[in-house]
Amino acid sequence: MSTGDTLDKLVVFLAKRDGIDKLVKTFQYVSKLAHWGAESSSLPELAQRAKSWETASGLSRKAFRSGRFLTGFNALRRGPPPPGDEFGALAVLANAGEMVYFFFDHFAWLSRVGVLEPWLARRASYVSSFGEAVGYVFFVAMDLIMIRRGLRRERKLLRERDGGGRDAEKEVRKIRTDRVMRLMATAANVADLVIAVAETDPNPFCNHAVTLGISGLVSAWAGWYRNWPS
Repeated sequence: MSTGDTLDKLVVFLAKRDGIDKLVKTFQYVSKLAHWGAESSSLPELAQRAKSWETASGLSRKAFRSGRFLTGFNALRRGPPPPGDEFGALAVLANAGEMVYFFFDHFAWLSRVGVLEPWLARRASYVSSFGEAVGYVFFVAMDLIMIRRGLRRERKLLRERDGGGRDAEKEVRKIRTDRVMRLMATAANVADLVIAVAETDPNPFCNHAVTLGISGLVSAWAGWYRNWPS
C-alpha cells in the first residue's frame, strides 16, 4: 500500500471501529450546529431535517459501541496496581469510569430505540455520563503526567545529545510524537468531559448547542488525527 495514497488511508481508517465512530460523530455534531443555525434563522423544515440527522447519528454511535465496556473490564481484570503505584491507581479509576460509561450506554440506546421502557433512557444516560466524566478526568490526569515525564526526559536527552548521537535524536523524536498524540487525547477528553457535564449537571454554558457542537467536533477531529494511518 502506498503511504501517500489518501484513499488507501481512508479505507484503513474506516475499517476500524474508532474510525467509523469519529466519522459518525462528525455527522452528529455538524448536524447539531446545523439544527441550531436553522432554528436561529427560522427555517423549521431544515431544522427538523438536521435534528433527525443528529438523532440518527447519535443512536448509530451507540450501536457501534456495543461491547466496548469489555475494554475497561479487561484492564481492571488484570489486577490492581502494586502498592505505591499512583499512575496505576489512576489507570484503574479511569478504566472503571469508562467501563460504567459504555455499559450503561447500552441501556440508554435500547431504551431510546423502544426495546426497553422509555423512562429508563434518562436514568441510564445520567449514570453513563457520570462514569464517562469520571473516566475522562483520570485519563486527562494520566496524559498530563506522561507529558510532563516526556518533557523532563527530552530536556535530559537534549543536554546529553552530543554524546548520544542518532539514538538520542531518535528517542527525542519519539517523545515529541507521543506528546502530540497525548495532547490530542487530552483535547478530546476535555471536550467530551464538557458534553458529559451537560448531561450530569445541566447549565447554560455546557448545554448550549454551540458549546456542545464545537466540543463534539474537537473530540471527533482529535480522534481522526490519532487514528489516521501514518
